[in-house]
Amino acid sequence: MTKRDLWQRYCRNLCVCEQVGLQLDISRMAFENSFLEQTANTISRAMDNMEALEKGSIANPDEKRMVGHYWLRNPDLAPEPEITTAINECVSRIKTFSENVHSGKISPPSGGTYKNLVIIGIGGSALGPQFVNDALGGANAKMQPFFCDNTDPDGIDRTLASIGDGLKETLALVISKSGGTKETRNGMLEIMRAYQSAGLDFAKHAVAVTGDGSDLHKTCQEQGWIDSFPMWGLGGRQNLANRSRRSSPGSFDRIGHRRTVGRCPRNGRHNPLPGHSIKPGRPAGPDVV
Repeated sequence: MTKRDLWQRYCRNLCVCEQVGLQLDISRMAFENSFLEQTANTISRAMDNMEALEKGSIANPDEKRMVGHYWLRNPDLAPEPEITTAINECVSRIKTFSENVHSGKISPPSGGTYKNLVIIGIGGSALGPQFVNDALGGANAKMQPFFCDNTDPDGIDRTLASIGDGLKETLALVISKSGGTKETRNGMLEIMRAYQSAGLDFAKHAVAVTGDGSDLHKTCQEQGWIDSFPMWGLGGRQNLANRSRRSSPGSFDRIGHRRTVGRCPRNGRHNPLPGHSIKPGRPAGPDVV
C-alpha cells in the first residue's frame, strides 16, 4: 500500500467525535476497505440492541435486571422517572456532603477538618476510586486518600502506619455493594480496631456506600455512622461507574464531581456509524502526500 493509499484510508476511516473532542484512527487495523459496508447490517443490529439496553430492556433474565450504568452518567436517559429522581438526589447528597466535609460543617470529634480519607473496599469498590485518584488527583487535593483494598494484615498495617497520628483527622469510607464481602469486612474491622486503640469512636468517622438494607447498611444505622449512600444493582460489575462508588471519593478529596463523573451530551458511548451521532470525518490539512 502506497503512502497515498494509506493517507486516503486514514481520511476515509478516521472517526471524529466532535461532541467530546475525541478522534479514533482505525486505518491501520487489519480489515478490508469493504468490511464496514459488508458488516453494516450486523453492526446496525448490535446498535439497535444497545439502544434497547439503554432504554431498560432486561439484560440479565435470571435476575430480571437491567443494565443502567449509562443512566448514572446521564440520569435523563433512565426509562423511569423514579430512577432519574433517585440518581439526581443521590448526586445532590454527595455534593452537599463533600462540601460540608471540606467546610468543616462535618468534622472530626477532635475538631478541625478531615485531612485524610481511608477507603475500605475490594475489587471494583477499590479500583474505581483508585483510578479516579490516579487520573485526576494531585498535590492540591483537600484530602489525602489511603486504600485498604485487600485482607492482608501487613498491608493494612502499612496503610495505618502511613496515616500515623493523622487517624483522628481521617474519614473512613467503607464500600461494599452486598455489604457482606468478607475481605471488606475484615478490613473494616481492622481499621475500626485501630480507631478504638487510638481512643477514637469509629462511627463518628465512618461513611458507607452500600446497597439499601445490606448488612453494612444495617451496621451503619445501628452504630450511628455519619452517613451512607446507596449503590444500585444497575449492571453487575459495570457498577464500577456507580455514582456513589466513584464520585464520593472524588468529591471528598476535591477532585471535583464534574471531573469525576462527567456527562456526555447523549450518553456514555457514541456510535461511529452513518445515521448516528458520530460520523467518519477528515483530518485538518490538504489531501496530499
